[in-house]
Amino acid sequence: MDPAPSDSDDTDRRLRERALRVTPGGMTGHLNAALLPGGYPQFFTDGDGCRVRDANGREYIDFMCSWGPVLLGHRHPEVEAAADTQRRLGDCLNGPTPRFVELAERLVDRIAHADWAMFQKNGTDATTLCLTIARAATGRRKVLVARGAYHGSAPWCTPSPAGVVAEDRVHLLPFRYNDVASVDAAAAAAGDDLAGVMVSPFRHDYGVDQELPDPAFARHLRRLCNSRGAVLMLDEVRTGFRLHDAGSWEPLGVRPDLAAWSKAIANGHALAAVTGTDSLRDAATRVFATGSFWAGGVAMAAALATIEVADRSGLVPHLERVGRRFRDGIAGQAASHGVAVRQSGPVQMPLMLFADDPGFEKGSFFCQHALARGVYLHPRHNVFLSLAHGEAEIDLALAATDEAFAAVAQRFGRG
Repeated sequence: MDPAPSDSDDTDRRLRERALRVTPGGMTGHLNAALLPGGYPQFFTDGDGCRVRDANGREYIDFMCSWGPVLLGHRHPEVEAAADTQRRLGDCLNGPTPRFVELAERLVDRIAHADWAMFQKNGTDATTLCLTIARAATGRRKVLVARGAYHGSAPWCTPSPAGVVAEDRVHLLPFRYNDVASVDAAAAAAGDDLAGVMVSPFRHDYGVDQELPDPAFARHLRRLCNSRGAVLMLDEVRTGFRLHDAGSWEPLGVRPDLAAWSKAIANGHALAAVTGTDSLRDAATRVFATGSFWAGGVAMAAALATIEVADRSGLVPHLERVGRRFRDGIAGQAASHGVAVRQSGPVQMPLMLFADDPGFEKGSFFCQHALARGVYLHPRHNVFLSLAHGEAEIDLALAATDEAFAAVAQRFGRG
């Protein structure tokens, strides 16, 4: 990347003003920088490895990885070469390219529970298709979902009430993550109308401590679905490929009937997938799920290359190693500055929250100072590590966070 221009170049502000005139609110959904502390850029021009550059030319070590999709690093050369080769041949055709079959075969070989795969474009597509298949297979309506969990932006799961009617969610029954008793109560309320359970591999609700799954909880969900003839659906959209090659609950010995995948499976190219067991093949055949862009060959070629690189490079151990280095560094800095923080979740997808910070003032202040020093973090959402984050990049980031901790201690005091 070229050197950054001077601070007087405020291209980002001008782009925001233009966007406001032609886009409601200037930006939609989670990409809206208005939801972030002051100073965060809205528009970006390029990315390379674990770095991104904003429209004003400032460069950051990227700990959001495009909110998860970038698994190997921005513009990974092997992934982009595979995508470019397919792009020259064609992308959106009258039917899928051979990459469709190759990728489905690769996912079935790699993912422990999978006997088949279907493709979509984003995570909401995939979770909604899981829900539809479960209902088609069982002829039932009720689905258990963890209270506060995020499964996409369709009316049945969006966190916003705008435009949503009660009927969109009338067949959803909430339970508390890792709480077996609440699961049983929700299942009892469903009665003989229980179609399935939708659950994330770990609790990663926005703005609260992340929570790893209790193995007994995961096994209980599996037994419940088995005994009730219901479908266990694992939402791997955020976690897929980062925690375990064959599926995030493989270490727990629990396999879902359906899983929803997106974000990282094609290293930033738009792709999603649903994988399932043979018992649901007929139901998956009967539902009507389609999109003119869903079989695009470029993203599928990128996904095949992503999996190849991930497997060859030992991706998960690498993420665990650099993630642990980052978490340990943060813990040491917080202690040395006398600032209390809570770190939670897997080290590959860590979250740090400050103690006694209900309005996230400390977290926002900390992230603003890190941003000014070239490190892009988030004050409420978990961050993501990629293959491109090496020890050197982690150490550079920690140099910035050390200064940010010092600023927090000076502004808010120790504790």
